[in-house]
Amino acid sequence: MTEAGKLNWSFLHWRKAATLYLHFPCFDGVVSGVLAVLFLEKSRGWKFTKIKPVNYHSKETWLETPLPKRSAVVDFTYHPRAEFWADHHSTTFLTDEVKASFEEHKGPARIYDRQSGSCALLLWREIGGSLAPNARLEEMVRWAQKIDSAAYDSVDEAFSTDHPALIIRSSLAVDDDPEYCRFLVTTLREASLQEVAQTKQVQERFVKARQLTAQGLERMRHLKAVRLAGDVVVFKVNREAVLVDRYVGFLFHPQARYSVGVIHSDKGTTVTAMRNPWLDFESVNLGEFMRQFGGGGHQRVGALMLPKDRESESEEVVSRLLNDLRQETQMKA
Repeated sequence: MTEAGKLNWSFLHWRKAATLYLHFPCFDGVVSGVLAVLFLEKSRGWKFTKIKPVNYHSKETWLETPLPKRSAVVDFTYHPRAEFWADHHSTTFLTDEVKASFEEHKGPARIYDRQSGSCALLLWREIGGSLAPNARLEEMVRWAQKIDSAAYDSVDEAFSTDHPALIIRSSLAVDDDPEYCRFLVTTLREASLQEVAQTKQVQERFVKARQLTAQGLERMRHLKAVRLAGDVVVFKVNREAVLVDRYVGFLFHPQARYSVGVIHSDKGTTVTAMRNPWLDFESVNLGEFMRQFGGGGHQRVGALMLPKDRESESEEVVSRLLNDLRQETQMKA
């Protein structure tokens, strides 16, 4: 290629430079990011030069974040400046104004369905036609749906690492580093789940996660950190030097209707709540409940992340949640 040709290619590449924002560390967010990149590169000629992970720690400043031109946001809160956006969380609209903006600018580049079990499945339904048939991507979407909607066959499968997708999911628990996010998205653009799960980057994190999860279970058993409050299993644990999975309550009390966890770490306190996915009943909207305090989620899963200076609020959140769940049980009795 001549020097003039190189300069022309570089200029065209710069003109199509794009940025991807995705929910991370989250398996559904990663797969959704892969689908969005492949689709937008093919349909619009975008070149994703930046991949930026986002999490709900940044939700308070999200709407003030100036997104660059050609920005795609997937599996995360709605942003009016995103040229391409897809999400499935019921708490995605942070204000009435941004919800009105979404309604006004509805179109094929703004994809939303709060009933979808995962963002990846939602994207596949809407844009997968241009990428299919592709068994490799279909497998990713199938596992993103299973993991994000808690559609495991049993609580034991939720802790299993028998499939490459579960190995990758486990590795996310120990590293929310942006470089790891970029590695997963860029590698999964071309490679299969099995190939990526076998890489050094994933295996190192997976081995660490497996060890820390085992230590977390042992700590909870030793400290008797799990109790049953009516038909709700409640657990509280310090996550420093161990890992605690959100399904852990159902290992101890598999017939509980709900699980509520308070997990302390050096970054703050996380309050999680989820409906037992192995029992058939209509859940209260846990995502909407957490939204009152600055959190979010789905109907069946909700979470709230409290910084260090707000850790004491976790007790009030749990107390109010248990009261709401108790009232819901009494009404349906």
